[in-house]
Amino acid sequence: MSTATQPPKYPAGEFQAKLGYNENEKRLLASRLREAATKVRQATTGLSPEQLDTKYKNWTVRQIVHHLADSHMNAFVRFKLALTEDVPTIKPYDETRWSEVIDAKEGPIEPSLLILEGIHARWSDLVERIKQNDLRREFHHPELGRRLSLEEALTMYVWHADHHLAQIKWLRDQNGL
Repeated sequence: MSTATQPPKYPAGEFQAKLGYNENEKRLLASRLREAATKVRQATTGLSPEQLDTKYKNWTVRQIVHHLADSHMNAFVRFKLALTEDVPTIKPYDETRWSEVIDAKEGPIEPSLLILEGIHARWSDLVERIKQNDLRREFHHPELGRRLSLEEALTMYVWHADHHLAQIKWLRDQNGL
């Protein structure tokens, strides 16, 4: 990685929750969620194993892809819990420690790309089909010490995918990958 240019903290911009969106905005978020998996695949296509091990700050491209799959699997489960239980308390996980497990550090990214494609297809379909009122359902996040509505969580995870996609694209641009 070029030492002349330091990676930006928020290459896709800082997260800003948008609450109170309408049906059309909900569909747009669902569409962006669905497209995110395809964009991650496109951004990683053609990268060699060595290029997948290029670091963006603390994580390699490989770890970023695995992190997205891990994070979004957890997020989808959180959505389902919130839709089927009364303000469930979700189980946090240590994303840094998960990124250090051997599969995330050295494993091929194809399984995680397939997970992202499947989860995002299911998740975006779910978002499109649920009623606007269902997005007000909440889960309790013990690490944040508060409740999150599905509406807020949806905007957060769409941003999350954009954020990590922008990291991969930044690395490609900076390093000619």
